[in-house]
Amino acid sequence: MFGNMFGALDFETIIIRIIPVLICITFHELAHGYTAYRLGDRTAKDMGRLTLNPIKHIDPFGLIMMIIFRFGWAKPVPVNMHSFKNPKTYMAVTAFAGPLSNIILALIVIALYGLLFEALLGLSPVVHEIIINTAFISIALAVFNLMPIPPLDGSKILFSVLPEEYYYKLMRYERYGMFLLILVLNTPVFRNTIGRLTSTLFASFVTVLGPF
Repeated sequence: MFGNMFGALDFETIIIRIIPVLICITFHELAHGYTAYRLGDRTAKDMGRLTLNPIKHIDPFGLIMMIIFRFGWAKPVPVNMHSFKNPKTYMAVTAFAGPLSNIILALIVIALYGLLFEALLGLSPVVHEIIINTAFISIALAVFNLMPIPPLDGSKILFSVLPEEYYYKLMRYERYGMFLLILVLNTPVFRNTIGRLTSTLFASFVTVLGPF
């Protein structure tokens, strides 16, 4: 099945999709791990996840899904919340670091592209597509992960305001949230909402920092 799907994608299309995805998920997962480390949890550091090497963050099947269907996942950075002095709050901060890093990355990419636009005009259209996709996918990754549905980052942020009794109960059942997420992802309303919000943010950033 995947062979046929890849066959329908030319080499340039695969490159245009895979490079931005690798950049975006690497910054996202590194941000989680580094924030957790700064807050007292060494788990990600000890497992070699505090790196810009994308290979350390790739989930092969999740990467294939991203390339083909524009929806996928990276290998989650392990976090031991019991290493935190304030588990609920620090877990929320660690969760928020991922989407925040993607917004910052998008802003930097758009700003640099705007500043260097004329100098880059002579480069291959593929390079321009990679730059644009990196900014857009980074925003999309931030928006998607801020949705308050387990196991996305937004759920950890939302759960942190709950009383501890309910917080730890919900965290125990977090893994089952993936089934809910898959169901929600198959609703047009959800997909359209993510798409519209991503496009709106992208257009706003470009308007301020462009041009494209």
